[in-house]
Amino acid sequence: MTVIEVEDLHKSYGHTRAVGGVSFEVARGETFGVLGHNGAGKTTTVECLIGLRKPDSGRIRVFGEDPGRRRRALARRTGVQLQESELPDRIRVVEAMRLFASFYDRPDDWRAVLERWDLGPIGGKAYADLSGGQKQRLKLALALVGAPELVVLDELTTGLDPVARRETWTLIGDLKASGTTVVLVSHFMDEAEELCDRVAVFRRGRIVALGSPRGLVAETGTGSLEEAYLELTGERRDGVEA
Repeated sequence: MTVIEVEDLHKSYGHTRAVGGVSFEVARGETFGVLGHNGAGKTTTVECLIGLRKPDSGRIRVFGEDPGRRRRALARRTGVQLQESELPDRIRVVEAMRLFASFYDRPDDWRAVLERWDLGPIGGKAYADLSGGQKQRLKLALALVGAPELVVLDELTTGLDPVARRETWTLIGDLKASGTTVVLVSHFMDEAEELCDRVAVFRRGRIVALGSPRGLVAETGTGSLEEAYLELTGERRDGVEA
């Protein structure tokens, strides 16, 4: 079953084209990577997927629904962790977990999720008093507390130390094993190579490659997804991304 369908998506801000003609599908239970540097169009595409942005043109369906028109209904089936999301400074960790769990019809036990993400010891702390890594773990826990069918994660391991990063990878693997569909937005190629069934490589608002990490490595004759990415985007020839 196809969970996400995107066909010829376009989105501009004034004279700046953020996304220009993007198309892809994501199957149920798939972990799908959206890869590219800042400004490549990744976040705009994802924000259109979850109904935060209105496309200029194109067609998007999530669980067969238009996210622009059915955002509230889809939100009950979707967990989202956005790179720029924030919480009120004085809300406490346990309060945030309890609040987000209340948004869903059949959430997971928020206390168990709190412990799974090693947030129990800081449950009484205010959001403003958390470290960067703690804030990131809390956002991830909030995205998962509703036991969603689809999880959208934007730069999920940014700010995490190497141990926490590896632990997060394990939890994403557990999500995949449970049948949850995951959209993973990242600029970490090792992360995508480890976790993703397929990836879409973005550059300047377009998809320049789409396939499995192993397939893209074989196609380019390189030794890793990072090297394949550099080859596919032209950065090996052009140097730093414009």
